[in-house]
Amino acid sequence: MGYLSILGKGLTSIFCLFLLSKVMGRKQVSQLNLFDYIIGISIGSIAAEMTLNNEINFFEGVFALVIYALVAYLITELTSKSIIARRLITGSPCILIEKGKILYTSLKKSKLDLGDLLQEARINGYFDLSQIEYAIMESNGKISFLVKSKYQQPQRKDLKLKTPYEGLCCNAVLDGKIMENNLRQIKKDVKWFKTRLAKEYDKGIENLLLVTIDSQEHLKIYEKNEEKEAYKVFE
Repeated sequence: MGYLSILGKGLTSIFCLFLLSKVMGRKQVSQLNLFDYIIGISIGSIAAEMTLNNEINFFEGVFALVIYALVAYLITELTSKSIIARRLITGSPCILIEKGKILYTSLKKSKLDLGDLLQEARINGYFDLSQIEYAIMESNGKISFLVKSKYQQPQRKDLKLKTPYEGLCCNAVLDGKIMENNLRQIKKDVKWFKTRLAKEYDKGIENLLLVTIDSQEHLKIYEKNEEKEAYKVFE
């Protein structure tokens, strides 16, 4: 296959992809649902294959691209008019934290672990889970957070109140296991932690999902509640 032929096919396929993208809409990658993601991968693979593989008829490849784009467009129209179709194809939001409680079954259903939830919370600016009233995983995979009313505006700075330094929270227990490395980071050891924990919690550490320690050495304790399949927090 000549280089000029590859150049011509490549430029033509890019132009076709540009036109089809305009028809399909301007969703960002972070906004794509599973169906959009699959369609996008398929269209990209077809475009690359018909550019480099001389055995594939170029115009048949363009026709295949149009079919994929048309299906994506029709699905978008269908999901915009039918709630049932939208739930079946794009999925529905899933509540991960409800009224301050971490829903363990929702985490498993969403294929998330505690570390993923903590990471998303930090990315959104929440380093202390006890401040969160609700966390909802949207159909595109992003997580939305609603802060408890007492942590919402007006903020302390708006009232011209002195704000003590808070710093980062240390994750002392994750899934029933003491994080010794994390304790060392705040210059504490396991013995100190067990003594401190015993003052506020008298059950086994294996019953805990998460324990955090703030800069003032205050503990936030998340205990699993098997009956409600949730985790309640002690403040």
